[in-house]
Amino acid sequence: MIDFNGKLLPYDTPLVTYTNRGLRYGDSVFETLRVVNGTLFFWEDHYLRLMASMRILRMQIPMHFTMEALEARMLAVLQENGLEGSAARIRLTVFRNEGGLYLPQTNTVSLLIEATAIDAPYYQLGAGTYEIELFKDYYVNPDMLSNLKTNNKMLNVVGSIFAKENGYQNCLLLNTDKKVVEALNGNLFLVKGKTVVTPPLADGCLKGIIREKLITILQKWDGVEFNEASISPFELQKADELWVTNTIMGIRPVTKYRKREYGNVLAQELVGKLNAAARLAV
Repeated sequence: MIDFNGKLLPYDTPLVTYTNRGLRYGDSVFETLRVVNGTLFFWEDHYLRLMASMRILRMQIPMHFTMEALEARMLAVLQENGLEGSAARIRLTVFRNEGGLYLPQTNTVSLLIEATAIDAPYYQLGAGTYEIELFKDYYVNPDMLSNLKTNNKMLNVVGSIFAKENGYQNCLLLNTDKKVVEALNGNLFLVKGKTVVTPPLADGCLKGIIREKLITILQKWDGVEFNEASISPFELQKADELWVTNTIMGIRPVTKYRKREYGNVLAQELVGKLNAAARLAV
């Protein structure tokens, strides 16, 4: 079952016509949340990011889009799908309602809520090989639109196809200044000694929720120095650790980039701190 504009419907209910603006122009934003036993991880942060994204894109925010109301609707979808007592992924998709060409006829919106099961209740470091490469066919623009979680993800789609065709588990994206920005499906952190670096938002990376949580943890961690700074491709091969982070997988250590292999010593300590932060946030 899904929730479409407040109505619970079978997942295969036809919803989108050829005039849908998300389909025609990618005029849409979304949020993906991790849920465990009916508890929404970092829900306030996701909610505030969604509202900020809608404002930036000049979407009209309905009065009933309160934190409490949207949480109740998500929990209802979980219950309808028998997921209220397990781990799940929830996606909220907001798209501007149909009408107009590039210039919309309305700024009102529709909301779709869907839920699917996931395996682990809390964040775990992934095991096995996780090899990456740079994707250099197309570049990220270093501007505010790149910080938003919109449905305009063609760069990520083509990059994912490139990764699969060449046997990589992920790729890193560059911006037009040739700085490393992020991975195909998450933010990037680089570790050298006891120094941890992640690209700044000004370079065009996604304003990730887990990115923000890890920044807060790292800034308070005695013995660890944290910086937001641009990362050049040359620095990747000098690093001791590389991590890809997002809401669903948490922290995924990279094991190999070209001839360089990486450890995950700091990541092992950090994942425990991230799980503690998730528990405190509920």
